[in-house]
Amino acid sequence: MRKPFLRLAAVAAAGLGLVAATALPALAVDTVVTFSITTAGITISAPGSASLGSVASGAASVSGQIGPVTVTDDRGTLNGSWNATVISTDFTTGGATGPETIPNINVTYAPGPATATTGTGTFTPGPGGIINVPRVAFTGTELVGDNTATWNPTLTVTIPSATVAGTYSGTVTHSVG
Repeated sequence: MRKPFLRLAAVAAAGLGLVAATALPALAVDTVVTFSITTAGITISAPGSASLGSVASGAASVSGQIGPVTVTDDRGTLNGSWNATVISTDFTTGGATGPETIPNINVTYAPGPATATTGTGTFTPGPGGIINVPRVAFTGTELVGDNTATWNPTLTVTIPSATVAGTYSGTVTHSVG
């Protein structure tokens, strides 16, 4: 009586072995999958032109906002940073007696607060001041991923008392790095 039971046990054990053998792969391979995220860089944009309006002869200064300045940082950084700077040329006119100049030492810049930001980071306006040399306009620090910051700076031109009437123009240049 024991033989049929042993035979049944042997068939059952063989069957389990067959199931176990077919449930496991005979050969396994791994595939290493990679991808890259490339940087798109960092840019700065500002209006192509701006008017501060007009003032009467003898006015001490003319002032106004020049329009939105935007830094777009698509570098995808981790704890990154950027500094935007600003500088001005002299302001000149072709007055009746020839070219007249208001030197850039008479030009001040006030960045004001950010009007818009995106992304993760700390965005801080620069201290402002005379822009006859490059000055910090705005900074981005502790940046993670892509980000933008926009501000609308105020430009003030102090007009020397001997300045002749005319339309004066100069160039304000923003840079970022």
